[in-house]
Amino acid sequence: MRKNNSLNFFKGIFFISPWLVGFLIFTLLPFIASFYYTFTRFSITTKVQWTGTENYVNMFSDPLFFKSLMNTVWMTVGLVPIGLLVALGTAILLDKPLKETSFYRAAIYLPSIVPAFGFSAVVTWFFHPYMGIVNAFIELLGFEGPLWLSSEAWVKPTIVLAAQWGVGSSMLIFSAAIKDIPREFYESARIDGANRFVVFKKITLPLITPTIFYYLVTSTIGALQIFDLPMLLSNGGPANASMSLSMYIYRHAFTYTNMGYASAMAWFLFGVTFILTIFYFVFQKKWVYYLGS
Repeated sequence: MRKNNSLNFFKGIFFISPWLVGFLIFTLLPFIASFYYTFTRFSITTKVQWTGTENYVNMFSDPLFFKSLMNTVWMTVGLVPIGLLVALGTAILLDKPLKETSFYRAAIYLPSIVPAFGFSAVVTWFFHPYMGIVNAFIELLGFEGPLWLSSEAWVKPTIVLAAQWGVGSSMLIFSAAIKDIPREFYESARIDGANRFVVFKKITLPLITPTIFYYLVTSTIGALQIFDLPMLLSNGGPANASMSLSMYIYRHAFTYTNMGYASAMAWFLFGVTFILTIFYFVFQKKWVYYLGS
């Protein structure tokens, strides 16, 4: 019996060996190496020099690091709750027994699979301060439109607003969660005379809290690592007003070839993300309701 179990174990290892080798070489080894590089001065073309905590000391005295960190926090605070409201609101609106619902759902989902480069080109055209559609519409109302991506005050709100274009994936997740709620609950509420707001508050919202929890965790992790939109829409400008921490890490790693410093900032970002994720998991017991638990 033990021989069979051992044989089955080695067979399993053999079949997953392509993934296992790839994980060890391309994930685990770089993960460990990057932590080692945080204590070194390393610029790819030069030898690795041990510097201790020098990178961390420099990081906390770097004004551009703090600016990129605050930009990231600002965009995260905007992206997560607004994305939740838009995705959930859209899913609720599409929870109707209409023939056109499937078409609307597909139409809202399609923009989320558009490549980031093509998406950024459309957004840049929409929010062009002089020839864009958005400002043209605002001028028709008798107001002067802002500079959007060319303004330090407006560039981050514009990125947050533009990101809602890709809300389709989250909308589908919330739609599936709402569809999964037993219809008997709604029928009982209607018999008791509950209106739509009460039904949403007492039935729909509590039963989709696991999905909301999943969204909060994944969207927060994604928002903290935001890179493509600030890079493609404004290249971190103007005056570094939209430079995210991921962009700053990228510049130090691949533009300045300062791998040690970039690794230190990357591990700092990992630590912040890890702490926030733990926070979500600790406090989810107080507000997440699992049906049948």
